[in-house]
Amino acid sequence: MKILHRLRPYLLAAGALVLVNLAAQWAYARWDLTEDGRFTLATPSVKALQRLDGPIVVDLLLDGDLPPEFARLQRETVLLLEQFSESHPQLHFEFLDPVTEAETTPGILDQLQAMGMKAASVTTEEGGRVSQEVVFPWAVVNHGDRSEVVPLLRNLLGADTEARVNRSIQNLEYAFADAFTKLGITDPKKIAVLKGNGEVEDRYLADYLGQLGAYYRIAPFTLDSVDQNPKGTLEALETFDAALIAKPTEGFTDAEKLVLDQFMVRGGRTLWLIDPVAMEMDSLRNRDGQSAALPRDLNLDDLLFRYGVRLNRDLVADLFCTQIVLATGSGTEAQYDPLPWVYNPMVISREDHPLNTNTEALRMQFASSLDTLENAYRKTILYRSSPRSRPEGAPRLISLDIIRQEPNPEAFQPGNLPLAVLVEGAFQSAYRNRVLPADAGAFTEQGPENKMIVVADGDLASNAIREGRPLELGYDPWTNNFYGNRDFLVNAMNYLLEDTGLINIRNKQVAIPMLDPARTAAGRSGWQWLNLGVPLLLVFLGGAGAHFWRKRHYGG
Repeated sequence: MKILHRLRPYLLAAGALVLVNLAAQWAYARWDLTEDGRFTLATPSVKALQRLDGPIVVDLLLDGDLPPEFARLQRETVLLLEQFSESHPQLHFEFLDPVTEAETTPGILDQLQAMGMKAASVTTEEGGRVSQEVVFPWAVVNHGDRSEVVPLLRNLLGADTEARVNRSIQNLEYAFADAFTKLGITDPKKIAVLKGNGEVEDRYLADYLGQLGAYYRIAPFTLDSVDQNPKGTLEALETFDAALIAKPTEGFTDAEKLVLDQFMVRGGRTLWLIDPVAMEMDSLRNRDGQSAALPRDLNLDDLLFRYGVRLNRDLVADLFCTQIVLATGSGTEAQYDPLPWVYNPMVISREDHPLNTNTEALRMQFASSLDTLENAYRKTILYRSSPRSRPEGAPRLISLDIIRQEPNPEAFQPGNLPLAVLVEGAFQSAYRNRVLPADAGAFTEQGPENKMIVVADGDLASNAIREGRPLELGYDPWTNNFYGNRDFLVNAMNYLLEDTGLINIRNKQVAIPMLDPARTAAGRSGWQWLNLGVPLLLVFLGGAGAHFWRKRHYGG
């Protein structure tokens, strides 16, 4: 009995532990005590997932013998999917290792490449040995007969693998919520891509329109019939929720502007990508390295002016710029060198608005500056040039010879020139108290709350072409750099069409604790001894304590 009395506290503790484990099988609770709420899903993420009825299977291709950074990315992905499965019990995920599968299933790697899931090659160094490993940082969300590809690894300009993985971990929730959103769309909104005024060709918009096509219905729309039937043209345009005007090169008639004005006043959203100065890189390459930059009269000044925006007929020269590749030499001895080109500003986001937060630098080409004017509308400058930039008025002669000249930083003033602006408010017609140029039906002077975005660069949405095939928007095949054009422009259309839930998820900040490499290397031996010595010391102390207790208790 004495032995049972002595063991009673231990038996009670063991019984309590058993009861807690039994209760845990029936009830589950978890508290997120992290400062950044990294283990709490955003409400839009949960709503996007819960719109999907039935089983959801996620194929996680990031598997196998992974480098440390990618093993961490895999762990974070699994943690996130476990959180999603709590909100949707029918969500399950499975691991697939394409590299191992390729040994028994020839052609699987080619199939993944065809679906846009490219392998990432990682160089690792351990013990003085350098090795090359291939991983597939992708997932596929399957729901019914539809699937969406999820990129787990983000491109990050000029960053090493660790920095890319850290940024990718921050982006994981958005990446999966975006896939759930696409799979759950049943009644997509409609976007009109304006044609007929010399806009950019479809092949150069292919990647951007492909991205938008996952959310919205997209169709070309021309204003050619305005002269004969302005009312019918406006009614047809009003069947769309937004309009994309990408780099028009021919002027708009007054009747066409009236139709666009009434479309905006009545609630139609617009994304304007405008070049007020005509200048192309091909002109320089085809004309002995120099060409004239000329003002382009699109007859839009008065329309945009009434909405508080003025496009300047200048080119922004910026010392913080992207590169162009020029050939030196000839024949087999020709070399292709990347050189900085001040007329291609690399524009860094100041992350002062949900539209530009967590996006990479934009690559602009022959961009112009713009001004905002005082009126009743709210205007937010989304992007500016660097502090070392200047406007150069047109017309002017542009020559490739400037690459060979050492720039004077002091000459690049005043800097911080506005390049993109968001305009919001209850729009009033630009034709209010004016003679109407056409009869487009009942005239609307004042409309509901609306918004539009104006970017002074017509090529921002243009993807490169290689061997006749469009490349990813923002990818420069000459320098192998990725820029944030695609993310920003998709954000822009989502924001215009009030799909702000996804944007807010992208803005979620996750603090990832980082080790200081210098301190880690300096204290490596100490930490190794600590990790080895402390467990051994605890075992020794525990054994000595038990021996001392038994000796004293039993008097042996």
